[in-house]
Amino acid sequence: MRIFILLVLITTSLAAQEHVLVKSGYGAAGYDLISYFEGEPEKGDKAFQAEHQGVSYKFISEEHLKSFKKDPERYLPQYGGYCAYAMALKGDKVGVNPKTFLITGDKLYLFYNKFGVNTLKKWEKENPEQLKQAADVYYKALLDQ
Repeated sequence: MRIFILLVLITTSLAAQEHVLVKSGYGAAGYDLISYFEGEPEKGDKAFQAEHQGVSYKFISEEHLKSFKKDPERYLPQYGGYCAYAMALKGDKVGVNPKTFLITGDKLYLFYNKFGVNTLKKWEKENPEQLKQAADVYYKALLDQ
């Protein structure tokens, strides 16, 4: 029975991890999720880490770590931290620049921003609500696979 429970926990953790962007071993590329909601993303510190659904996150302080542990779903980036714009267009899992973000409706959205392509600008220029709805559908389909 213990082995069965352990296998279920490992499988659940791996399934959650599969659809979360992990860079350098951390979700959100090691940036403190709470700091986004304070207006300026900051790199977290290894001294303040938490794991959620098999993904490790770093924070800048014990206070931020406690806030995350109290309500992790509130702070997690949408679409597993993948580019919101790419998710909206075709359900693609595209990496992001962790400093290119948007907080709207108390949710964190991250965007690709390299080589002169800033998808946050595209998101804002096009219909953000329609893009959000499309991204929600695509990401749910990924999770349901």
